[in-house]
Amino acid sequence: MEESISGFKVRGDWGDVVEHGERIALALREVGVDGDAYYEFDEWRPKTHERIDEDVSEKTAAQASVDEGKGERAGKSPGDDLQTAGEKLTESYEKVEENDTESARERWGESIEHVARAADSASRKALRKVEDAVYRNVMTQMAPYYFDNELVSANIQEVARAEDGETFVFEVNVNDDELKAEVSDVLGDYESEIDRWHVDTEKRTEDVAAAEGVEPPAEEGGPDSTTT
Repeated sequence: MEESISGFKVRGDWGDVVEHGERIALALREVGVDGDAYYEFDEWRPKTHERIDEDVSEKTAAQASVDEGKGERAGKSPGDDLQTAGEKLTESYEKVEENDTESARERWGESIEHVARAADSASRKALRKVEDAVYRNVMTQMAPYYFDNELVSANIQEVARAEDGETFVFEVNVNDDELKAEVSDVLGDYESEIDRWHVDTEKRTEDVAAAEGVEPPAEEGGPDSTTT
């Protein structure tokens, strides 16, 4: 592993980059990191059973996607909001005929809000579709697969391909300098104390358990699984 101002970097085969991601995930946990930002990175980091041009590509596109707007979070499509806007506009005219100016103004305002929300939802969906196509078909051919949130920034790219396999570069930067220093110390301990890292693999025990009529064993592994 190389350490620089831009992060913790490793160059090697797929097993090397998987191990690098596991070590950083475990180091983050050891220094007390938890919460959504940690689990987002833990989900994105490369896994043994994954492929960079399929699984990591898909996760990169999903991570980069535009957030949902108010309408989407409310479970409403642009069509739903436009229909509601029309209903509110009709109610506004009815209130005008009843000389209820205040209520007419309220319905008019609600109609405008729903029109704006419909436009927002439609534009987000369109941008998301463009983003997904760009990241899958263009950007990942030109630049590294990347991840970015408030906790870490990471990128991985395939730099060589030969008969004996592919070579990758995987770099992870912890965005907070004090936290980065703590993680660096833990990673240094791993380098000196752990002779062989046991890379976590996806376990498929359900089929065996069903065939033998027994309960599957409790799930182990994850970034906490090492061999000293």
